[in-house]
Amino acid sequence: MSDKISIVILAAGKGTRLKMDIPKPLVKLEKHSLVDYVINASKNIGDICLVTGHQKQLVEQHIEDKFKDLNISFVHQQEQLGTGHAVQTYIEQFSDFKSYKYTIVACADTPLLEEIVFKELIEKMTRENLDAVATTFKTENPFGYGRIVRSEVGGLSIVEQKDTSDEQRLINEVNAGLYIFKTDYLAQMISSLDNDNNSGEFYLTDTFKEGANVKALMFEDKNYFLGINDLYQLSVATRKYMGRNIKNLSVDGVRFLDVSHTYCFSKKIGQGTLIYPNAHIDSASIIGRDVIIEPGCFIENSTIEDGAHIKANSYITDSIVRKKAKIGPMVQLRPGSDIGEGAKLGNFVEIKKSIVRENASVSHLSYIGDADIGKDVNIGCGFITCNYDGANKHKTVIGEGSFIGSDCQMIAPINIGKKAYIGSGSTINKNVPDGAFAIARERQVTKEGMAKKFIKIKDKK
Repeated sequence: MSDKISIVILAAGKGTRLKMDIPKPLVKLEKHSLVDYVINASKNIGDICLVTGHQKQLVEQHIEDKFKDLNISFVHQQEQLGTGHAVQTYIEQFSDFKSYKYTIVACADTPLLEEIVFKELIEKMTRENLDAVATTFKTENPFGYGRIVRSEVGGLSIVEQKDTSDEQRLINEVNAGLYIFKTDYLAQMISSLDNDNNSGEFYLTDTFKEGANVKALMFEDKNYFLGINDLYQLSVATRKYMGRNIKNLSVDGVRFLDVSHTYCFSKKIGQGTLIYPNAHIDSASIIGRDVIIEPGCFIENSTIEDGAHIKANSYITDSIVRKKAKIGPMVQLRPGSDIGEGAKLGNFVEIKKSIVRENASVSHLSYIGDADIGKDVNIGCGFITCNYDGANKHKTVIGEGSFIGSDCQMIAPINIGKKAYIGSGSTINKNVPDGAFAIARERQVTKEGMAKKFIKIKDKK
């Protein structure tokens, strides 16, 4: 954009109806705050300034931590006296505002906004050389929205719900709450606002006048402008956000068996992947091509590489599953797990901060923590790494090609060499060299006829 643009994001709200102990802009939709979505949608358009108010320290600290690479400015609205007052605060406190040819005003609670909306708004403004443009949409139920009253002599006015006449309440074109102004025009109009209305607030919408060089830009998709005022609206926005994401992924070749019961925020999923109902995939996860994710899986901040198969009800957090590995059903990968290409983890296996290398197999009912399991290792049922001594965690290393029998425990720190064999039922607390056989269990003793001392069987009559 050749002309400098300032994006003013109104983020002073308390959000009383949300019934949360955090300011409204920081309420989460999935892992990101509401204001994050607006910043990400507008960050390539111009310079951003937030108007903060309620719990300003929390909001500003969040923005400074989350968007370190952006030079975001802040002004403080001490009293929340309406949208017009918020912009007045910006003009009064932001000394550099006149250096921007255009000023866009957006709300912090509209997480479905996208960059394309800002671009279309700017394009209309510049093409027609207007002083201001308001975004609008049509709705069957306009209650609560400001009505767009178009004038035969040009321009338009925006009448807030509380101030509408009976005739104006029938209008179904409504204000979407996103605006662009020539900065000179905005500064001129904002100084003349008053609060002579039924809300007793200073309305930014009063900068739009009959006969002025202002217009409306109507969008077909009203979801862009969905504001969040209560938890139900947050739930609706979350569903719509996921639906949009799933639709985009489907166009790119990802198959969802039931889009209405799949919870997917990731935008990075490869072609040919199949996702079953009730899978949960967060926005930080990356899924490769031709992956199968079965019902009930939860994947958070993890990478699943091409051709992997995640079976039902598996829980994966902060981990990597490499190509063609098979996980589950009912496996938990805790943070720091790295499952190698072609490896197999069967039902009721838990892995924590461990490497399970290429083609290794842990088929069932095992716990592996703080370990390095070598290539082609086979681990039997009921295996445990005893990694915690009550104060510190210790490492288990099992070399390539070893065989670990069922019901074995490794007392870490311990090192099992390559191609070693550990007999079933062993508790191993000493290192085992390459190629060795180790067994550690008591000799079996059998006493004929002694079972009756321990088993009491009633005589049958």
